[in-house]
Amino acid sequence: MSSAFGGGMSGGGFSGGPNSTLRTFGAQRKGGSAGALLRMAPYLRPHLLRMVAAFGCMIGSTGLALLAPYLIKIAIDGPIAAGDVAGLLLLAAALGASFAGIYALSALQRYLLSWVGQRVLANLRADLFRHLQRLSVSYHDRHIVGVTISHVIGDVAVINEALSQGLVAIAGDTLLLAGIVVAMLSFDLQLALITFAVAPLMLLATWVFSLRARRAFRVTRERVAGLVGNLAEAISGMGVIQAFAQQRIARRRFREVNEANRDGHIAAASLTFTFMPSVELLAMVATAAILLFGSFAVARGALTLGVVVAFLAYASRFFQPIQELSQLYATMQSAMAGADNVMRLLDTAPAVQDSRDARAAPDPWQPWLTGHVELRNVSFGYRSGVPVLTGVNLGVEAGQTAALVGPTGAGKTTIASLIARFYDVSEGAVLVDGHDVRSLSQESLRRHLALVPQEPFLFAGTIRDNIAFGRPEAGVGAVEEAGAAVGLEPFVAGLPNGYDTAVTEGGRNLSVGQRQLISVARAILTDPRILIMDEATSSIDSITESIIQRALQRLLAGRTAFVIAHRLATIRNADVIFVVADGVIVEHGTHAELMRHGDLYAELVRRQTMAAAGSER
Repeated sequence: MSSAFGGGMSGGGFSGGPNSTLRTFGAQRKGGSAGALLRMAPYLRPHLLRMVAAFGCMIGSTGLALLAPYLIKIAIDGPIAAGDVAGLLLLAAALGASFAGIYALSALQRYLLSWVGQRVLANLRADLFRHLQRLSVSYHDRHIVGVTISHVIGDVAVINEALSQGLVAIAGDTLLLAGIVVAMLSFDLQLALITFAVAPLMLLATWVFSLRARRAFRVTRERVAGLVGNLAEAISGMGVIQAFAQQRIARRRFREVNEANRDGHIAAASLTFTFMPSVELLAMVATAAILLFGSFAVARGALTLGVVVAFLAYASRFFQPIQELSQLYATMQSAMAGADNVMRLLDTAPAVQDSRDARAAPDPWQPWLTGHVELRNVSFGYRSGVPVLTGVNLGVEAGQTAALVGPTGAGKTTIASLIARFYDVSEGAVLVDGHDVRSLSQESLRRHLALVPQEPFLFAGTIRDNIAFGRPEAGVGAVEEAGAAVGLEPFVAGLPNGYDTAVTEGGRNLSVGQRQLISVARAILTDPRILIMDEATSSIDSITESIIQRALQRLLAGRTAFVIAHRLATIRNADVIFVVADGVIVEHGTHAELMRHGDLYAELVRRQTMAAAGSER
């Protein structure tokens, strides 16, 4: 629908190029906070029991990890020193059991977190898709499709990683770190202080890393969105790129965005690759200090060998959670950047909203719903200060066919968009049967409407599925009757599977005319009170067009129709013709009346007649 009723807002996305993709995305960014990520936490609430179970597994595996060095210390100072083989075997069995327990609990923890994570992922994406459906056409006019896809796919993935796994990992590493500190202090205060002496340097390195990582990981999310946006745009416009032989320029633009994405990720990775060796170097310094001072202490009998070995084991594990917490910090930074994008999308309010007291439009079969449409002093602009319509007044009686004609960009499609309430008027009112459309719910209003856009869009499925899209419950006979009414039968009869022939995404395996026939049949099947046809026959040959025109004359009986047309010969029999120019209605009447007036409509007819005569020579 947006392509048909966009009102010229998007203006051809490819012309902006990938740099504009990055600029469009970057202009929306304001910086982030943990608050956006915390707002995602309610998605974990339905899975609280499994999260608690995963947390329990983490506590168990952490306890066993702390137990292992202690068992080694006992083995060295006890059975090994005394030559107690039986005691050594018992401790070896206990150590093996602890390792098995760590494996089992860690595996169960990962399974639980993966189970929760996939459900959080699916639920969040479902909510985003639901919200995207609520957003008005104006939102989709202004935002790049690929960037929106990046939010729904990429940003949600990093949020899920932080929520479902990061929180438990942070708690586990913090608990392990605290346990190691307690164990070291209980074994020997001097060696513990030697180990902790590198902590200030590690905190300094972590602080420097965190300052630079915050920006770096936000840039990576921005660059990913720009890359996806450019790729989606280029694929959608591939036919235009090839038609104008601009593959080289398209490659250059994609290369710019691709290299920007590469450089952003390299910069972020460089921080990590610089920070991690720093942590490892400090760990080696601490290990060397423990080995040096511990050896002296053992030599003079102040410590046992088992204590030094256990200390070395604890020291190696002391730096492991610090490294993991630093990595998790990077993950959380990326997740916060993703959460900013997702929350900005979820917080975007639809430009067109139902009022609290909005009521449902009457069911189509209720006789007093006639389909009378009126525009009262309507003004509208897609952007503030740039009016598209000014003071438009028109009335169409129920069952009449009204044509909207005029130069390109005059505002014809905008009028149709306002009737369907894809946008709300800036001034005035649009009324259906005396009801201001703003007082009706959008869903119920559109159940009474059907539209055939200038650029037909088909979904992946079958021809039958696409005709029945607006009325899924329609039977086989009703679908085929709608197809026959628009002259679709000769085309379908030549297909191996008839109406069950597969349609690719966008209907690319069908001609434009065939897609338009299916689009018209789809509108007819819904049995609307009001039908909007925006250049619906512009892509159809004259023979097929005449078939559709005859079918519409029969099928539009009792319905109100708005027909937007440039080929004026197709609307001569309209009950009323409105001529739109520069956002105002400059004249209206029947074809005969307007020809007698000799104004803009007569001039348009004269030009088209002369052009047609010239093309026949």
